[in-house]
Amino acid sequence: MQAPDWYRRDVSRETLEKLDAYAALLRKWTVKINLVSKASENDLEHRHIWDSAQIYEAQKGDWLDFGSGGGLPGVVVGVLASGEGHDLSLKLVESDQRKATFLRTCARELEVPLEVLTQRVESLPIHAASTISARALASLDALLGLAAPHLADGGTCVFMKGEAWAQELEAAQQNWRFSCDATPSKTNEKAAILWIKDIERA
Repeated sequence: MQAPDWYRRDVSRETLEKLDAYAALLRKWTVKINLVSKASENDLEHRHIWDSAQIYEAQKGDWLDFGSGGGLPGVVVGVLASGEGHDLSLKLVESDQRKATFLRTCARELEVPLEVLTQRVESLPIHAASTISARALASLDALLGLAAPHLADGGTCVFMKGEAWAQELEAAQQNWRFSCDATPSKTNEKAAILWIKDIERA
């Protein structure tokens, strides 16, 4: 696997090998459980792995990934952070037992330090996470409700949204006050990454 030209962080050979191994695990397990769509399997690296890598920065502290599913973006973030030697406490929240088993398999086989919480986000004990991420999980309005109790002061939510992101942003602003920096996705020009801080009920 090669990093795309737009990816500006240095990625070691060992990290790229781990991402290759992760892609192989995704393809193997997707045969039995629905981790990624059949339509996107042939473009797995671009559509899923490097798409997820966009949100990684050299953060420290506690990171919660909601609805981790097949490890996108949580496992990818874990691989990248581990490759750079960063001390990141990464917790992947996934209520589906089979998907949680897959995530634990990734942690073990890729030797990536991450914790898998097999429960619904709504039942999580309160955290004080510096970063909360989610990809293809729920509407922005719903995500803000899930994230607000768990986000530390000064923390950031990183939500990967599809082509309807602007409509979701407008709808969420009816119920919430927050600051938002929307950056275009490098893998889909119509999609966006929403970097959100300072969440309060409107």
